[in-house]
This record gives sequence, structure tokens and C-alpha cells, in this order.
Amino acid sequence: MAKVLNFIKDSYVEITEKVTWPTWSQLQNHAVVVLIASLIIALLIFVMDKASSNVLELLYGTAS
Repeated sequence: MAKVLNFIKDSYVEITEKVTWPTWSQLQNHAVVVLIASLIIALLIFVMDKASSNVLELLYGTAS
């Protein structure tokens, strides 16, 4: 049981004293970067899906 308590104490000390937490503005900037990257990836997947759909419709002749 002592080992578990030491682990919890050490973990708390590490989180509160040794970890460098980002500032609020850094978090906002990173969130914007993730949002933009997600939108770009979603757009690329959409374009690839439409392109492959059009190619398959052309090959199978089922274009409406």
C-alpha cells in the first residue's frame, strides 16, 4: 500500500511542479490549428470520395 501512496504523491508533485502547462492563448492557438487541419483533411476526403465516385460511375455507366 505504501508503494501506491508514494506513486500518487510522486505523480501529484510531477503534475504540479514539473509539468509546463500551456497558457490560455497557446491553447486557443493550437485549437485553431487543429480545427483548420481537420477541415482541410475533411475537404480532401470529400474531394477524393467524389472523384472516385465519378470514376466508378463512368466505368460502370450508371451516371444519372
